[in-house]
Amino acid sequence: MTINLEQIDELRKRANVSYEDAKNALEQSDGDLISALVYLEKQNKINPEEIRSSESNFLRKVKKIIKKGNETKLIVKKDDVVVLNICVTLVTIITIAATPLVIVALLVALATNHKIRIQKKDNDDLEVSKIFDKMSVAVNKVTTKIKEELKTE
Repeated sequence: MTINLEQIDELRKRANVSYEDAKNALEQSDGDLISALVYLEKQNKINPEEIRSSESNFLRKVKKIIKKGNETKLIVKKDDVVVLNICVTLVTIITIAATPLVIVALLVALATNHKIRIQKKDNDDLEVSKIFDKMSVAVNKVTTKIKEELKTE
């Protein structure tokens, strides 16, 4: 029996296999599509259908971001005592819901010499922690100057 491209395409669509695998399976089964599918199944060559939907791709990316956010922690310390330790996903939600409150809390934390860290799952600090350190140093200089000026008055 002659095997044609339509048969190969149909088998490829149903089994998610290469042209070569589809052609070989059809040759082994004398062009019978069902027998070719059974042959591929016995050979463990049938691949699960790929997700082609952009929505599914979007949802997978969102899940990945949420998982990474849950593994990454925002840690606020004062004199090596942990004051706050929450996941970045929750920080993001709180920031969206109460942006002014978060800004005030951040400024108060920096002004009161709290150390702010964002740590990955493996306890490594992210680059943003260095920025928080620089902000903390700058705020400390300003608060020190203000305190000195208040004492001299």
